[in-house]
Amino acid sequence: MGELNIYGIYVPILLIQALIAYGILHLLMKVIDRWVDQDWIAMPGIFYLSVYIVILGGVHWAFL
Repeated sequence: MGELNIYGIYVPILLIQALIAYGILHLLMKVIDRWVDQDWIAMPGIFYLSVYIVILGGVHWAFL
């Protein structure tokens, strides 16, 4: 990994990846919320966390 120097402030690459993964999750939540409303997903908080971790892994893999 590493960091990015933006005007003297070091920003970790993982932070940038996490923000990208959160943006993708936010877009997916619009679709997944329909399934939550129809009771297809029992515990949405745990489900969203799991989806976020999978997306973060995919974004991290894409950066490598």
